[in-house]
Amino acid sequence: MKKIKVLVVDDSAFMRKIISDIINLDDTLNAVDTSRNGKEAIEKIKKLSPDIVTMDVEMPIMDGITALKMIMKQSPLPVVMLSSLTKEGADATLKALEIGAVDFITKPTNIFKMSTENMKQQLTEKIKIASRANIGSKGMVHSRKIENVHGMSTPFKETGSMKKIVAIGTSTGGPRALQEVIPYLPKNIPASILIVQHMPKGFTKSLAERLNNLSEIHVKEAEEGDILLPGYAYIAPGGYHVKIINSANNYKINLTKEELVSGHRPSVDVMMNSLAQLKLKNLVGVIMTGMGSDGAEGIKNIKLQKGYTIAQDEATCVVYGMPKAAVNLNCIDKIVPLQDIATMITKYVGV
Repeated sequence: MKKIKVLVVDDSAFMRKIISDIINLDDTLNAVDTSRNGKEAIEKIKKLSPDIVTMDVEMPIMDGITALKMIMKQSPLPVVMLSSLTKEGADATLKALEIGAVDFITKPTNIFKMSTENMKQQLTEKIKIASRANIGSKGMVHSRKIENVHGMSTPFKETGSMKKIVAIGTSTGGPRALQEVIPYLPKNIPASILIVQHMPKGFTKSLAERLNNLSEIHVKEAEEGDILLPGYAYIAPGGYHVKIINSANNYKINLTKEELVSGHRPSVDVMMNSLAQLKLKNLVGVIMTGMGSDGAEGIKNIKLQKGYTIAQDEATCVVYGMPKAAVNLNCIDKIVPLQDIATMITKYVGV
């Protein structure tokens, strides 16, 4: 079987060696070469035509963000970013995902921990998934210009005007896909939006902030005890499951550290199942780009509660895993391109 050719880009010789060794231990991968900075990487991409690139964010001469912009413009191919766990690292990673990176992994603060089995598995799995990503999908290209409308939101004041709850699940390719949905929801939407995006702690807060700055509705990282309000979107924080509980006629967010589900915490299934278990009749379930099947069971249960269900179509998915799993359960009402999801939500909730 032909091996997946990987170009490793990092300014640290030690990191280049560790990452290359991990890659070469996998029978399906081959670290064909390394680069010390973005400029060198662009030259080697032209020469070697790798299948995928692992790209450090912070490097001298040309940083990873600048190099990524040039790669996406000149010769688009899958890129997995290596990010630090700092606030600045999270912001830079979100920027990279906007530009076109497929996924990212976080560097441990102790670089020797890169050699742990967990890090090895995470790196090789993400490379394999990203290598199959649909880089040419419409989900990787902004079809519309988003204006900064932060501060324009005037959500409903009374909780009684919330007609629907919209539950959205997404993973690989999700941060960029969400930018084609959330900013296009109107400020007077009579619904609360719950979002599970598979991301580690720290990154979900940056994602919420970026979406909030682009949107008419309010977007925040979910906190324990948050009351669901219309015109608000709540993003599950990395490392926590989100459940919804009925408390004194208000729907509140409950964050839990229960076991991983389908390898994830937060899990789409946990969030959607908690809504379905409340026997609510005003649910909208949306499943978007991502690897695996997290959310398929949950969105089926939303459908069983007479909820309305939407799946992103294959052509616009970066990875058509999660939507495909849901479609295969025959529980989806509408399969639509990414750019039509916001319109479908808005139409159904009756703005």
